[in-house]
Amino acid sequence: MYSASIQKFLDHFELENILPEIDISGRVITRKEVNRPGLQLTGFYERFDNDRVQLIGRVEHSYLLTLNDDQRKQAICHLFEHHIPCLIICKNLEVFPEMLHYGRKYGVPIFRTAETTTSFVAALIAWLHTELAERETIHGVLLDIYGEGVLLIGDSGIGKSETALELIKRGHRLIADDAVEIKKIADRTLVGTCPELIRYLIEVRGIGILNVKELFGVGAVREKKSIDFVLRLEMWDGKTGTYDRLGLDEEYIEILGNKVLCNRIPLRPGRNVAVICESAAITNRQKKMGTNTAKELEARMMRQVHNG
Repeated sequence: MYSASIQKFLDHFELENILPEIDISGRVITRKEVNRPGLQLTGFYERFDNDRVQLIGRVEHSYLLTLNDDQRKQAICHLFEHHIPCLIICKNLEVFPEMLHYGRKYGVPIFRTAETTTSFVAALIAWLHTELAERETIHGVLLDIYGEGVLLIGDSGIGKSETALELIKRGHRLIADDAVEIKKIADRTLVGTCPELIRYLIEVRGIGILNVKELFGVGAVREKKSIDFVLRLEMWDGKTGTYDRLGLDEEYIEILGNKVLCNRIPLRPGRNVAVICESAAITNRQKKMGTNTAKELEARMMRQVHNG
């Protein structure tokens, strides 16, 4: 299970820390979902997920205002005694004295933001899904080619980094070389990043480590990119290797449970791999826009056969 530190969360959203005396070092968030405890404030705690971040918006705040002192004290006490990870109050609403008391008593951090509840919830859920996403690291190179996230994989020494260097010279952007950390931020969305230790670096055998950002400028790199398809580089096998010549048969590989389109690119002297990668990226974009040249050719041939 992955986690995000509450301190990182506090810094990222620039929240006001209402109880700075509470030590939040080492505390983490482990759930992607958030909760607005409207029902809990009325006393209903069946199936209550106390490990979620709790948010108080205008509705919950208005309900607490309708309670007398004893009722409000009891409602807030019950919420805090469930040891929630933190409480966030939106729209800079008033912090009730009971919240301060039970926050100190149970060690629950209280934060406040000026943002509306709806916009803050949307931003928070998106951030949590990225921070707590399922992930794995793959040996390969991730590039942004014409806006397509292209993951190059293949045996060590096959020429992935050299191909990436040529593509960078042609105006495309590097995300990661050698180690690509892939996160599954949604059911059909995989996002690749680079470990911070080797970010913007590329290894070329015979030369060594190159800093792409310094050599080619900030326009040659980016920090993350969704993965649209995979290119597997392999040595040409003229005897037993079978390669798709028309593009009608699609192959897939599985990454974190997602099926990702994978094209095998056979390598032999004279083949311009960088141009092939560019063509593959453009072709993938065409398919997304409804143009499939291979299927159009197949339909044209079938019409010709049918017409005699």
